[in-house]
Amino acid sequence: MGTNLVPHPAHYLRPLPPVQAAATGGLRKYPAIAQSWRRNWEHVIPFFAFPVAVRRIIYTTNAIESLNAKLRRAVRTRGHFPTDEAAIKLLYLVLRQVAQTWKMPPRGWCEAKTQFAIMFDDRFVKA
Repeated sequence: MGTNLVPHPAHYLRPLPPVQAAATGGLRKYPAIAQSWRRNWEHVIPFFAFPVAVRRIIYTTNAIESLNAKLRRAVRTRGHFPTDEAAIKLLYLVLRQVAQTWKMPPRGWCEAKTQFAIMFDDRFVKA
């Protein structure tokens, strides 16, 4: 299968080989996740149709989790706020400080950008 060929969703419904089935043992460890995937399978399958590089960019949440942690830390450190406006000002200052550190694109973005250009040629704008 080439990088620009998208397999049919039925491709993902095949039984897993024994090695991969053993690797998915974590689903038995977290049955709530397995149930959620089964309930929403028709929404999960299209995600797997994207190339690996695109999937990595889509489900990379480290940056979001890091930002949320910094916001929570600032609020927890400050404690109580006299007004809602004071809390909003603090969050604004934290966001402004964090935004100054965003110099580099996410790791793997170049590969994902190439895949986006192949998949969405008519809608992809080259800068």
